[in-house]
Amino acid sequence: MGEMANSAVEFYPKGSRGVSGGGRADGSLAGGDFGATVTELTELMELRGSDALQKIQESYGDTEGLCQRLQSSTTEGLSGDPADMERRYQTFGQNFIPPKKPKTFLELVWEALQDVTLIILEAAAIISLGLSFYQPPGKDSELCGELSGSAEDEGEGDTGWIEGAAILLSVVCVVLVTAFNDWSKEKQFRGLQSRIEQEQKFTVVRKGNVIQIPVADMVVGDMAQVKYGDLLPADGILVQGNDLKIDESSLTGESDHVTKSVDKDPMLLSGTHVMEGSGRMLVTAVGVNSQTGIIFTLLGAGEIEEEGKDKKGKQPDGAVENNQNKAKKQDGGVAMEMQPLKSAEGGEVEDREKKKTSVPKKEKSVLQGKLTKLAVQIGKAGLVMSAITVIILVLFFVINTFVVEGQTWMAECTPVYVQYFVKFFIIGVTVLVVAVPEGLPLAVTISLAYSVKKMMKDNNLVRHLDACETMGNATAICSDKTGTLTTNRMTVVQTHIGDVHHRVVPDPGQINPRTLDLLVNAIAINSAYTSKILPPDVEGGLAKQVGNKTECGLLGFVLDLQRDYAPVREQIPEERLYKVYTFNSVRKSMCTVIKLPDGSFRLYSKGASEILLKKCSFILDANGEARSFRPRDRDEMVKQVIESMACEGLRTICIAYRDLPSNPEPDWENEAEIVTELTCLTVVGIEDPVRPEVPEAIRKCQRAGITVRMVTGDNINTARAIAAKCGIIHPGDDFICIDGKEFNRRIRNEKGEIEQERIDKIWPKLRVLARSSPTDKHTLVKGIIDSTALEQRQVVAVTGDGTNDGPALKKADVGFAMGIAGTDVAKEASDIILTDDNFSSIVKAVMWGRNVYDSISKFLQFQLTVNVVAVIVAFTGACITQDSPLKAVQMLWVNLIMDTFASLALATEPPTEDLLLRKPYGRNNPLISLTMMKNILGHGVYQLVIIFTLLFLGERIFNIDSGRHAPLHSPPSEHYTIIFNTFVLMQLFNEINARKIHGERNVFDGIFANPIFCSIVVGTFAMQIVIVQWGGKPFSCAPLNMEQWLWCLFVGVGELLWGQVIATVPTERLPCLKEAGLGLEPGDDEGEEMADDEEEIDCAERELRRGQILWFRGLNRIQTQMEVVSTFKRSGSFQGAVRRRSSVLSQLHDVNTISTPSHVALSTATANTSPAPGNASGESVP
Repeated sequence: MGEMANSAVEFYPKGSRGVSGGGRADGSLAGGDFGATVTELTELMELRGSDALQKIQESYGDTEGLCQRLQSSTTEGLSGDPADMERRYQTFGQNFIPPKKPKTFLELVWEALQDVTLIILEAAAIISLGLSFYQPPGKDSELCGELSGSAEDEGEGDTGWIEGAAILLSVVCVVLVTAFNDWSKEKQFRGLQSRIEQEQKFTVVRKGNVIQIPVADMVVGDMAQVKYGDLLPADGILVQGNDLKIDESSLTGESDHVTKSVDKDPMLLSGTHVMEGSGRMLVTAVGVNSQTGIIFTLLGAGEIEEEGKDKKGKQPDGAVENNQNKAKKQDGGVAMEMQPLKSAEGGEVEDREKKKTSVPKKEKSVLQGKLTKLAVQIGKAGLVMSAITVIILVLFFVINTFVVEGQTWMAECTPVYVQYFVKFFIIGVTVLVVAVPEGLPLAVTISLAYSVKKMMKDNNLVRHLDACETMGNATAICSDKTGTLTTNRMTVVQTHIGDVHHRVVPDPGQINPRTLDLLVNAIAINSAYTSKILPPDVEGGLAKQVGNKTECGLLGFVLDLQRDYAPVREQIPEERLYKVYTFNSVRKSMCTVIKLPDGSFRLYSKGASEILLKKCSFILDANGEARSFRPRDRDEMVKQVIESMACEGLRTICIAYRDLPSNPEPDWENEAEIVTELTCLTVVGIEDPVRPEVPEAIRKCQRAGITVRMVTGDNINTARAIAAKCGIIHPGDDFICIDGKEFNRRIRNEKGEIEQERIDKIWPKLRVLARSSPTDKHTLVKGIIDSTALEQRQVVAVTGDGTNDGPALKKADVGFAMGIAGTDVAKEASDIILTDDNFSSIVKAVMWGRNVYDSISKFLQFQLTVNVVAVIVAFTGACITQDSPLKAVQMLWVNLIMDTFASLALATEPPTEDLLLRKPYGRNNPLISLTMMKNILGHGVYQLVIIFTLLFLGERIFNIDSGRHAPLHSPPSEHYTIIFNTFVLMQLFNEINARKIHGERNVFDGIFANPIFCSIVVGTFAMQIVIVQWGGKPFSCAPLNMEQWLWCLFVGVGELLWGQVIATVPTERLPCLKEAGLGLEPGDDEGEEMADDEEEIDCAERELRRGQILWFRGLNRIQTQMEVVSTFKRSGSFQGAVRRRSSVLSQLHDVNTISTPSHVALSTATANTSPAPGNASGESVP
């Protein structure tokens, strides 16, 4: 044992609490107090099927023996005693995987420094610095002297270095601001992540009580209860199971569900999903020792090596590693629970490279696609402008010096000429810097991060950053009924029992005692033992429903009949259930078999009434006697009972039973033979009231141009009644309500293949789809998204809570999972989690999404005005006066304030209800609307007129010396200072104009609701005063007097008045704008959006890189941030790209089993609903 123990210590490479904590010198504690060591258990968990069973038998006798060795009990669980817990932590480790350290501030600074444009600027500044210190020997030569003009008066050596130093300083500022932004964002995301993780709970048995504990608190020896929809947080061995099926694709890449049972394959692994059934498992490995943890330890083992590899560009490992680290970064404690794993085999890593080529990336989010295109266009324009500027300056200088003045190139004058060329180069780079809106990625990120933080308060937990922006463009919402539109508090209000239809719950005396006993047993035994009714938290409140709400409604019915279900369950505990057919969306029913004392079997069944009644051949009459139940009787019952209940909006559930002989024992695997010839006990009508706030929320959606559709598994009459209550359908409207069967009949051709044209005939009018399977939901969502029936491509949001909703949630543009009722699998596939399961929170998400879009449009309108004006001024100024009126340092200041602060000011505008009064923008609309175009050009014209007037007439107006044609290194002039000051003040007031982009007149409306905006405007103004009055040589500013300042201010305020003039001009009257607006049309042709568009954008990205554009790093940064945020995994704290690909494919494999090949071909293209490319929340789902 001693050796084993030692090896266990060695195994712990970076054990979370380390064995050293309290281990004895010989390391015997590692397994000393327990009859199994970490290594033994780890080796055991690596086995499967019969090998594992054999090993358990050889080493421990049986599972019970292992349980005793781990000092636990299969029925009572652990004691939960703190000392015992601590000992288990010390011996077997904690259930979390240590996160990778976040990037330090210095690393972020280094990253920001990689910016190409900044590097060009740094180089130019260093050359400029070097040359200013170099005193050419030909200094006394007349000719060179002329060139440097009056520079000698000041002593060139004293001041020449200032410009270079100032540029370097401003580069430092830009870098620090960028790094700080990245750092604070990462911190925010980590905080959010740890919040998500703390909420992650799992059910375990301790001291015989079933309790929920945070996943990080699970220890080896715990008895955990697993059920449909769970994501397993640790490795374990099945102790008792009912019809348990596990999706292990996250570990093995195999998409087929694996059946687990105590006697065939009891090994359960962390990171796998429970797709059906329930059971209890003994936890045998946690944290870094679980199968998932080991893979992560391997992946994260060589962090230093891995960084080296990254540098060499060894992609496969690098990519996995990076994603994993990004995700691991975020940890507060429980990274563990999260992992739907990357991949057990290294093979998958290489596969990913191949898949990259075959599986097209998810199309970019609406905004991202538009921004990328815009960036490419601006980038190209900036490059061309800066190149032309430099060429013109150089040519003009050369021709003027060597041709017109006829001088010859003299060796000793070379440094002076080079200094001129460096100056021209710096001017060119400055034009480029101003042309490219580096603030745009910042604005997008700030706006999204700000919205995400605020959306938490509105019960929206955003897992993928760009989902909140996509939500603003949503045109359709496909919502579940139960729990989203209704309160999900089920109560039985009507019942048909013993041939009598009771409109209220009957008195127990009205029911035959034998029937009543059967009914109580059928409900108590044939429902998950985790469903129960607890006393209310407050006196006189409603009883608490725990577990499946429909089952709770039925258990409540038992209590209303003055009986109790608990004694029945004590008499027949869960382990004595002989066979369980758990509820799933195909069966739409649940059955449980028990063995009666005489050895025969009884099967209890409950499920959707019209489905279960078809399997009933008998029914109990008023005396509790079974009589035959013919198809004719069934049709009558459907008409009389079920339809009348359904039209009142009730869900109808049928409860039935069947007695089976013990000899011969039935073939339990043949379900069709077993669940037939049932005897119907009762049909109950369950009421689930509509949430009071839902009708209003749906009205808001409809007013905002969003169509709400209800997709439910319920009976069509129930669904229609609830839809009418919610306001989804109105009497007299032209709409379609159909069930899944009819839907499939209408959309498939003779060969049974789904045809898009057929779907296009149905979906525009479809409002209710009842009795729908998850495949129907997926088909509908896909059909709407792929449809070309309307000119705008639809943007679809879907809500879901069940494991089977995964494919639809993934396929949708935005998937909403339910935070309370939702399974882990649904949360995994979703983009946003509704923490209160409430439909009205979706409306809040729409409002925030539209606000993000508007914030970015506001920033664009502001930014592009600055860019257009600055570029034209720098360009024409350089061509006419051989010197840009706005100096490099001033341009950088404009860029810094205008970009960073304006993005902060405009991106934090809070949303208003008015946002819901307009229709969605649509995917193909240009990012820059005609009104915005009008504003940009209008303000641009105003600013250019003012600046050129000042440039060419300023010296006369203010009666000062002209700043034009100043020689190299001459002191700053008042003339150019006035131009710079006016320019900045005009931008400042235009920032206020930019708050409104739809042509509103009152630009001050709600300005004080945004303190950030006010403080930034005031702060920028104060900084400008400091720069102008005391900036001196570095900023090329000469102090101005009061009168000059007032004139500058007056012209600045003129921006606000000019804004009113522009608002008066009707946009329709400006046909020239239409062309300009379309010129920037960033929408994509949705028809072939998938492959071609990706190609196009990717080429554009390559071009940009070639064009050395600073902006582009920014856009990449957003994507990086989005990946960091993809750690908003309610579950996936570290989801590798590999892992995602494999699961997406496995998901498709599953879709394949239910649908046609053509269907799959399409869904392969976009099944991966990731926001940023490569950011799927990939979980494989049935």
